[in-house]
Amino acid sequence: MTLTEDAQVLWRTATALARAATAVSPPDRPEGRPLPPLLLFTDPTRTPRPWETAARLPTGAAVVYRHFGAARALETGLRLRAATKGAGVRLLVGLDADLADRIDADGVHLPERALSAAYALSGRRPDWLLTGAAHSMHAVKDARDLDALVLSPVFPAGGASATRAALGIEGFEALAAVAPCPVYALGGICAANAPALIESGAYGIAGVEAMQNAFRA
Repeated sequence: MTLTEDAQVLWRTATALARAATAVSPPDRPEGRPLPPLLLFTDPTRTPRPWETAARLPTGAAVVYRHFGAARALETGLRLRAATKGAGVRLLVGLDADLADRIDADGVHLPERALSAAYALSGRRPDWLLTGAAHSMHAVKDARDLDALVLSPVFPAGGASATRAALGIEGFEALAAVAPCPVYALGGICAANAPALIESGAYGIAGVEAMQNAFRA
């Protein structure tokens, strides 16, 4: 599959970040199961057909399926599971562990308000990849039992992050420096600004619309 120019920049940046971060501090992951360098976050409004984009992601990437209570969550989840398996892409479900079980997902992503659930989930499903969202120093320092944190918004962003002040590169670096686990950068990231994250302490990058636009073409 031929990637668009933007997709190539995003994937190249993501993998470079992962290599650099692993060289400095290898994540504590089972052999043969490294963290994905790039995460596509779904949204019922902004990514209405996420399985199409998921099928075009590079092998080793991951999708975080957030249904936000939308109708046909199970149907969409199953379509995503089929697409991601076919592409060699991992699938996480936002918050909904029951749905993650039903569609045989690879893990769960927890919003900041639910980070405390990581302890129970890690004990019940040690095979799952567990990630969580954090937007502040307090949340980062309190995070436990996660494989990775997703810090946002790094740059001005849309969706739920539209009302949050952007961290900027320096703000992101400050949070990454105290995080107890590898961190991803999310929020307003695109091919034009992703390279600015090199040497920021990010393990990888994440996105919604920019990822969809780059990889669905």
